[in-house]
Amino acid sequence: MTLTRAARLGILTLVAWMATTPAALAFCGFYVSKADTTLFNRASKVVLVRDGDRTVVTMANDFQGDPREFAMVIPVPTLLTRAQIHVGDQAVLDHLDAYTAPRLVEYHDPDPCRPIVRELAMASARQPLVRPTSQDRDESLGVTVEATYSIGEYDIVILSAEQSGGLQTWLREEGYQIPAGATEVLGSYIKQGMRFFVARVNVDEQAALGYTYLRPLQIAFESPKFMLPIRLGTVNADGPQDLFVFALTRTGRVETRNYRTVKVPTDVELPGFLKQPDEFATFYQAMFSRQVDDANRRGVFLEYAWDMAWCDPCAADPLSRAELRELGVFWVDDAPAPNRRGAAADVFVTRLHVRYDAEHFPDDLRFQATGDRTNVQGRYVLRQSWRGSGSCAAVREYRRTVAAREEREAQTLASLTGWDLETIRAKMGLESGPPAAANASWWQRLWAR
Repeated sequence: MTLTRAARLGILTLVAWMATTPAALAFCGFYVSKADTTLFNRASKVVLVRDGDRTVVTMANDFQGDPREFAMVIPVPTLLTRAQIHVGDQAVLDHLDAYTAPRLVEYHDPDPCRPIVRELAMASARQPLVRPTSQDRDESLGVTVEATYSIGEYDIVILSAEQSGGLQTWLREEGYQIPAGATEVLGSYIKQGMRFFVARVNVDEQAALGYTYLRPLQIAFESPKFMLPIRLGTVNADGPQDLFVFALTRTGRVETRNYRTVKVPTDVELPGFLKQPDEFATFYQAMFSRQVDDANRRGVFLEYAWDMAWCDPCAADPLSRAELRELGVFWVDDAPAPNRRGAAADVFVTRLHVRYDAEHFPDDLRFQATGDRTNVQGRYVLRQSWRGSGSCAAVREYRRTVAAREEREAQTLASLTGWDLETIRAKMGLESGPPAAANASWWQRLWAR
């Protein structure tokens, strides 16, 4: 998808900063699939590392197109020195995405004629490209260029401004196409005393470094504000956008203060055909869209909350201490930890997923770190039935319970997604209509006609 610079400016500014072991053997099942960020179009990812007022933010985006057309304008709470800006490693962010992604797991029913034996399973320095500008012109616009840096493949300018009109004029004269409606939003950030982090790609340096994609940008600072500015990203967007926030703290789960944090449905049993290629992805997209609608398009959804030292089941191994340091977790060192695979025991990760637009998210996201270390994950269960030909007394009862269970799975899938129940039954190979009275729940038999 090729975007205009104006569209990119609106989309990319959403990814701003915040003012902001192997699998455990307790899980009896196999991880078989995950719903990561690649399922969603126009999805940006932000990692927030927070302890006290210290903050490290990693910003990634899904930009596609000529890097000469890339533009990022981000409000930041303080003047950033060169040492506070870093170019990160996309692979580490992708690992975090995989580790926290909602997951599909699978059980296989045992032979009902044999004693049940539980088997424990293990998942396993160039000059900036910004045109030289006159100091007199900048002063007349009320804009101050406070710093310029060349870091990796990016040329970066830190600006302050006295009023939004002057800032818009400065940006336009520098080649940035400011979307209509940005004046009020820019003005609100100026009133808060914020500065503006402006980044472009130095294509010559990018070629010299050998990169064919844009690496994440990282910034480190101290601020009492724990928030993420998303309003600039809604100014000229042509529809809702998906944002994934990965928050890493010492204390516990991170939640939004000004919007409702909603847990995604989890630990539900679903039909076995969802194991087929792309079926789980299609399910999760439909289920998430329905959850967004049910929350009146104003919810922030909790998809994962877990101690980084372990996982159960694992969609990916926990991040190593070295990877966590790369993401900015400054309170761990690179030395191997005493627990398995060197994972850090004092890092708690929260994964939040929000689909937002200007109408339903008129304010920036404001967060709070809690002391809640309760484990939460989007987990969806397939229970594959036993297909043997045993003739013991338990077989008849087992087959009766399987028929009732499959009907429940069909109805659950229809409820979560809005899909047609008869179509689901057909894909499962079930008979049309409700279960027979012998297989029905007592309340279904009570009012059967």
